[in-house]
Amino acid sequence: MLSVDEAQARILAHVRRQPAVAVPIPRALGRVLVGELAAPVAIPPWDNAAMDGYAVRAADTVGADEEPVSLQVLEVIGAGSVARHEVGPGQCSAIMTGAPMPPGADAVVVVEDTDGATSGSVAIRCAARPGKHVRREGEAVAIGDVVACPGDVLGAGHLGLLASLGLTEVLVARRPRLAVVSTGDEVIPPGRPLGPGQIYSSNNVALAAAIEEAGGVALDLGNVPDDPDAIARTLREAARDADAVLTTGGVSVGHFDHVKEVMGELGAGIDFWKVRMKPGKPLAFGVLGGVPLFGLPGNPVSCLVNFVQFVRPWLRTSMGDARPFLPVVAAVAGEDFRDRPGRARFLRVRLSWGSDGIVATSTGIQSSGAVVSMARADGLLVVPHDQPAPSEGDAVRVQLLHSRFAQQPTAGTGV
Repeated sequence: MLSVDEAQARILAHVRRQPAVAVPIPRALGRVLVGELAAPVAIPPWDNAAMDGYAVRAADTVGADEEPVSLQVLEVIGAGSVARHEVGPGQCSAIMTGAPMPPGADAVVVVEDTDGATSGSVAIRCAARPGKHVRREGEAVAIGDVVACPGDVLGAGHLGLLASLGLTEVLVARRPRLAVVSTGDEVIPPGRPLGPGQIYSSNNVALAAAIEEAGGVALDLGNVPDDPDAIARTLREAARDADAVLTTGGVSVGHFDHVKEVMGELGAGIDFWKVRMKPGKPLAFGVLGGVPLFGLPGNPVSCLVNFVQFVRPWLRTSMGDARPFLPVVAAVAGEDFRDRPGRARFLRVRLSWGSDGIVATSTGIQSSGAVVSMARADGLLVVPHDQPAPSEGDAVRVQLLHSRFAQQPTAGTGV
């Protein structure tokens, strides 16, 4: 039976990179950059005032700390305008934040260190040194500087930077399309009355959401009954339209578990079946015509844990993400956990901040069928196959599912 690491490596060996597409900057949030981005212009594009005040020659302000210096005000330079006069000895210009520095001036005295006059003459009460309160041309970004690298996930800061460089679109990886196929005679869509032995379909909804959350495009193909011919027909069609196909259910050893057999009959070339993990042991993986097929378990927790460990890394790697795995943080067990070694375990936990850092406590029932344990979870406490379950106070590692745990009960940043 493969370890989690071995299974991940085999799956990632079948990654095909998504092609590059150009998207408008406002629509690039969360997308993965393709190629290196170099600045076509400088930021700032010219020397400009960092504060409201007076553009001066620093040499004219010597001694102003002891006795105010009077300078002639030539003009008022607002943001979006340029100086009409060069600043000479004994002169200055009132200037607003962001406005280009006038010729001859090499410093700015903030308005609070003057008497505030904007015509005639102004009293300067503070000596300035050259460069004081001046943003130099290109000090943030020079022309040709690399501002973003392949594999960067574009956030709000990136988009603001790209817009400030005058760019209107950016090359990113196309979002991969993942088809989702739910199987089972017992599964019906929500909204219908449940019959004897029936349950509502949830895995296709959860997987579609997980795909979209990870940056992919979900193609929900609905539910297929436990009929090998129907399953085969659906998988063939899905493989024609998608970059990867996910099935849920039908990969164990029951009489009606047909997915694994159908994958083999279609020539999918089963790479492996079963992983040494809990939950999520019955995972089938194969490739049909170059399209990866993930046979995920039917139990909802197993299904989602397998998505996190195997499908999501494949999806993010196919987009060129430099960090395809969810982050793992150090934490402290907030209680005794009960579980047996033998397989790698992924325990659903809530996270909170304690005096010693992050504290992990159980979400409650850890059954692979209890999807509520995933709904309540901030992360997955990872226990290696050869280690016992942690006791209260033990150092543990937790794979973050989201950052909700970091939200403090009080507002603001505390500074």
